[in-house]
Amino acid sequence: MAFYENTLILRQDLEEKKLKDLKEKYNELINSSSGKVMKIEEWGLLNLTKKIKKFNKGFFLHYKFEGNKLTVNEIDKKANLDTSIIRSLIVKYKKLDTENEFFNKTKK
Repeated sequence: MAFYENTLILRQDLEEKKLKDLKEKYNELINSSSGKVMKIEEWGLLNLTKKIKKFNKGFFLHYKFEGNKLTVNEIDKKANLDTSIIRSLIVKYKKLDTENEFFNKTKK
C-alpha cells in the first residue's frame, strides 16, 4: 500500500448539501476500493489563478489516504465522469504529513 493525496476542485456554484454529499461519496469510494482515508481537509472557496472551464473560483477538497493502484484508478474514473468536479490531482508519497494543514481556515 502506498500513500496518496487527492485534491478535488469543485464548481463554485454548488450548494452546501451537494458539497457534503460529494465529500462523503469520495470518502466511501476510497474506503470501499481497498483504501483507507487518513485525513480530509476542506480548504473552502478559493480563487483560481486561471479560469478552469469558465470558473474563476472553486471549492477545494483534499484527501490524504493509503491505497493501491485499484483505488487510484477508481477515483480517477469517477472524478472524470462527475460534472461537479472541474479538476482533480492525485500525488503519490512515501510518507504522509497528517499534522500540518496548510490551508487551515483559522490561522494560528
